[in-house]
Amino acid sequence: MRRGRRTLRGRKPEKFQLKPTDKAYLRKLLRDGETPWRIARRAQILLQRADKEQRVGSLSERFAQNASTIWRICQRYRDGDLQAALYDAPRPGRPRVFSQRSTQGH
Repeated sequence: MRRGRRTLRGRKPEKFQLKPTDKAYLRKLLRDGETPWRIARRAQILLQRADKEQRVGSLSERFAQNASTIWRICQRYRDGDLQAALYDAPRPGRPRVFSQRSTQGH
């Protein structure tokens, strides 16, 4: 191994790019103040991954999330669209019996 040269192990990070309209929408979500925490966290992850081309491993440390979670959010954006990356798909099973409005304050 030569001195002064660092060799990176593993795969090269894939380019991750957001559409300009999606970047603007994500920034608007973060400034909104009404965005749920989970959605805001996913928006931050997407913006950091695209703006600074950070590796999944470094983002997982920064956001205290598993690397597979970071990878999955980015992959859902690539495969689908912004809505797929930010919001969970409906889950199978019986719908909720109580609405959140009726359970608040009790």
